Amino acid sequence: MGKRKGQDIDGVLLLDKPEGGSSNFALQRARRKLDAKKAGHTGTLDPFATGLLICCFGKATKICGAMLNVDKSYRATLTLGSETDSGDLTGEVVQHCSTFTGITKEQLNTIIPQFVGEIEQIPPMYSALKRDGKPLYEYARQGIELERAPRKVVIYGISIVTFSEKEVVLDIFCSKGTYIRTLAQDIGRALGCFAHLRALRRTSVGPFKLSDAITLEAFQALEEPQRILLSLNDLPPDLLPEKLRTKEIL
Repeated sequence: MGKRKGQDIDGVLLLDKPEGGSSNFALQRARRKLDAKKAGHTGTLDPFATGLLICCFGKATKICGAMLNVDKSYRATLTLGSETDSGDLTGEVVQHCSTFTGITKEQLNTIIPQFVGEIEQIPPMYSALKRDGKPLYEYARQGIELERAPRKVVIYGISIVTFSEKEVVLDIFCSKGTYIRTLAQDIGRALGCFAHLRALRRTSVGPFKLSDAITLEAFQALEEPQRILLSLNDLPPDLLPEKLRTKEIL
């Protein structure tokens, strides 16, 4: 492979990832718009999910490691009454509550506190976790289910945004490694009616907020896209390796 062409551009783009494409697809579209030589992101969103994707260019890719450990916030839309193999709307329905007529807000208020604090989650088969060098989702697509060890995660808070008998929207603030699809599934099971994610939107990653992000479409329409990047000097110092914190290297 030849050396990737492009310019030496350093900075961070707060991107509002669109629905449907992969996180890498969105990153590469932004990289091409900037004509940047080096690019990376700090944590994947599923193709169906939208929201904050931190795109790093040049020297800013050095923050990717630190950003993997930060807390995140999501807005999750749960459809009640059925569970899918993937935990979201893209999967096949595997559990269905035929007698389900809806839940009450009281039921939801009773269940939610069980999921706040340190909890254990069994990672979904449809995830990028690797077993013998292969991501779990490759096994899942072949119909193979493997034993997965539970992982401890922390849910700092869950608040109810909107509620109806068959659909609930929740704001969730959680630690790294939290699977919102698994949380939705577990809430559905606790309610006795099953659930899966109809939509998921990431609203914060560490110190960065979705309210400061730009859509991919709007970014691609900019005449001077580089002007909206956060420079290394704009980033919280604790995210940068020591050698990049000194001004003369920036």
